[in-house]
Amino acid sequence: MKPFVTGLCLYLLPALLWAQTPTVRDTLLTGFTRSELTPLYYGLGTDRLGGARMETLDSAVVLNLTGLDSSGRFWRVRLAPSLSGFLPVEQVRIDTTARYPTGGLTGNWTVSGDAALPGNDVLAIRLPARLPYRGQLLADGHLIVDLFGVTSNTNWITQRESAGVIRDVWFEQLADEILRVHVTLKKPRSWGYSLGYAKNTLTMRVRRGPAKPRLRGMTVAVDAGHGGSNTGARGLETGVLEKDMTLDVARQVRDLLTRKGVRVIMTRDTDTNIGPTARLRAMRQLMPDLLVSIHFNASGIRAVRGMSTYYKHLGFRPLSQVMLRELLRVKTGIPGEKMPEFGNVGHFNFFFNTPTEYPNVLVEGPFLSNSADEQLIVDPRFRKRMARAIATGIRKGIR
Repeated sequence: MKPFVTGLCLYLLPALLWAQTPTVRDTLLTGFTRSELTPLYYGLGTDRLGGARMETLDSAVVLNLTGLDSSGRFWRVRLAPSLSGFLPVEQVRIDTTARYPTGGLTGNWTVSGDAALPGNDVLAIRLPARLPYRGQLLADGHLIVDLFGVTSNTNWITQRESAGVIRDVWFEQLADEILRVHVTLKKPRSWGYSLGYAKNTLTMRVRRGPAKPRLRGMTVAVDAGHGGSNTGARGLETGVLEKDMTLDVARQVRDLLTRKGVRVIMTRDTDTNIGPTARLRAMRQLMPDLLVSIHFNASGIRAVRGMSTYYKHLGFRPLSQVMLRELLRVKTGIPGEKMPEFGNVGHFNFFFNTPTEYPNVLVEGPFLSNSADEQLIVDPRFRKRMARAIATGIRKGIR
């Protein structure tokens, strides 16, 4: 079946070109990540959304490189005796004078309120080097961090009263060189977390979120998909461009939220092409309380139609579910007809679903590749109703 997300594919990082897993030439080198947005992939497989991402690593993370794929595009990195990952070669700096630290031991940890960034708790995990890691945001306020290349020598975890949202921290040695850290929160929902290094201390910052969740006073980022030369999908019959429709809906969402006392950040407010990395970096600086990215869908199968929402991290699924319910209430204008549902799609590898720093949801409006859906999209009254549904989904999704 041809992937349905052709409306997104022009907006993502370039897809890899091979159809089969390439061979890997064995070698042994030590390297370091070049940027704070270095993608770590599970394998060399790919689709229209790129490879399945394990984590986004901080800069200067030390890497035990064990092979280069036959295309010369990816390094294989040994994370543990039974686990490898892959990184793009342009994101890796080779250091022939360095040696990967083996047999590393963890130190002792602290949990406290973050004096530098009020509104956050911080878990400080002391390590022998800036080693690779993998985080997971699960349901019911449960966070997991896997540390690679280390064995536990942590004999105490100091937990201070200044911590406002972290309830408990514990760990288990899953296997040789894989230490799993568990973090549970006092409330069942998560407002996001970040992972990064301060020297050799891996720091998890956990956002507390508002004491009483309400729209007034919140900061919401609204992303109008595509833009400029990146036109997105094109209407089957009218030729209308996705980039124009997303900007129209995004502006209406902005106006609705602003009237409710929300500070709205627009990733673009004009017909301009801003790449994924630039948008991600901007959000890391601005740190919204929530982000919604607005698109319209397309498929090679013309019969496919309906509304859908997307998430990657399980902890953010409730927001995407609430949003979909509101979108399905949008009236089509035809008496007795309900808005078709495409569904709620999880573990979606869209770049704006990747961040863990803030709750996020991708909204895909109806299909520009379906005649009936296209007629809805080009109707300004429908786009107005869709914008209202998104604003309502945000309001209900923060409860």
